[in-house]
Amino acid sequence: MAKPSIELGALINLISQGERILATTTLPEGSKRAHELLRAALALTDDLEDQSKHTLAASVPGRKGGSATAERYGSDHFRELAVQRKSYAGRRPKKTAE
Repeated sequence: MAKPSIELGALINLISQGERILATTTLPEGSKRAHELLRAALALTDDLEDQSKHTLAASVPGRKGGSATAERYGSDHFRELAVQRKSYAGRRPKKTAE
């Protein structure tokens, strides 16, 4: 399956080709509405394309994973977390009866 941005670009090309065909041929009176609908569809796909670019840009920092944490605290930090998970040491201490 192709990337969504490629598919969206193909959809934009198809809509713009249809708009050009309607603009160059002489059609009955009802074709004006079809031309307006194609313009609206083209505007919507342009907006979707812009939004998809921003969504992709926002996902880039998430790809770092734990590399920034590893730089700050070192690789031992992750070992300590794993030990705490195994021994449940990351929880609050149990209340003792007084």
